[in-house]
Amino acid sequence: MKYIESPKIYKGKEKSLFLAGGITNCPDWQWRVKALLGIENVNIVLFNPRRENFPIDDPSAAETQIRWEFEHLRQASMILFWFPSETLCPIVLYELGTWSMTDKKIFVGIHPEYKRRQDVEIQTRLVRWEVKIVYDLGSLSEQIISECR
Repeated sequence: MKYIESPKIYKGKEKSLFLAGGITNCPDWQWRVKALLGIENVNIVLFNPRRENFPIDDPSAAETQIRWEFEHLRQASMILFWFPSETLCPIVLYELGTWSMTDKKIFVGIHPEYKRRQDVEIQTRLVRWEVKIVYDLGSLSEQIISECR
C-alpha cells in the first residue's frame, strides 16, 4: 500500500482509495482504517485528507485543503465513506450525494449512533442499491480488502 496524505500530490495511475469522512471534532478513524487494511493486505494507493498538522492560522489553508480533496476524489478509483457519530459531516453527505450519481466504486460505513443514519441508508439504497452499508470500520475495511484481492 502507498500512503498519500494531504497536501501531498499524487499523479500516478494505480488503483486508489479516498478516505471520505469526518475530520473536525472526530477521532482519527482514518488511521484505524489504514491499520486494518494493512500494508500486506491491499495493493492500492490510500488518499487521506486528514493532515497530521493542519495550519489553522493560515487563511489559504482551507482552500488548499478543499482543492486537494476535489482533485484526489476525482483521481481515486474507489471512495470509502465513513459517517462517525461525533458530527453530521455535511461535506461528506455532499460528497456521497455527488459520487453516488456516478459509476465510481463506493463503500459506505455508518456508525450505529450517527444521527442521520436512516437518511444515508435510504438515499444510498435508492441510488446505489448494490452498495452494502456496514456499521463498523472493521467490516468496511474487509470490503476494501475483498475488492482488492
